[in-house]
Amino acid sequence: MQKSASLHFGPRYKNACANVMVSGLVANWITSFKYLGVYLESSFTFKCTFATKKRKFYQAFNSSLSFGKIGRIASEVVFALIKSKCLPILLYKSDSCPTNAAVKHSFEFTLKRVLFKIFAPLPKDIYKDICKYFGVDPIEQLISVRQSKFILRYCASEGDMSGDFEATIVQCNILS
Repeated sequence: MQKSASLHFGPRYKNACANVMVSGLVANWITSFKYLGVYLESSFTFKCTFATKKRKFYQAFNSSLSFGKIGRIASEVVFALIKSKCLPILLYKSDSCPTNAAVKHSFEFTLKRVLFKIFAPLPKDIYKDICKYFGVDPIEQLISVRQSKFILRYCASEGDMSGDFEATIVQCNILS
């Protein structure tokens, strides 16, 4: 099995390119690649795909419910399991990968499908109220908080550690 491959990003990502040689072997061109748990996809811009994360989210949810034969009981325990076990799987690396509105909407839909399984069909506004009642923040808010923390950690690691922390934040254009 070959360990090296090439992935193409940019406006000409669909065009055929010359083969890349690595240690005398040809590195094949591929359309997606798993790197540190994140699936990168060849596209016009740098893009991550989260289909595997959504599948693993559903698996974690289904195994959490079937373990105790909880079924359709809506309780604090079910939502604690969703918050502590399932959502981290879904949101893994969403802080460091670009997430546009379509990705955020897809994550919201994934969470709504789980709520649909617990509560049966309800109007859209009711799902938001249920999440609010059980302390599950909106997906968009969870992603933005994770991205802010990531940027703060990144800027702090890149900056001079002996300097003022707030100056590092301003330097990274977070507060300004």
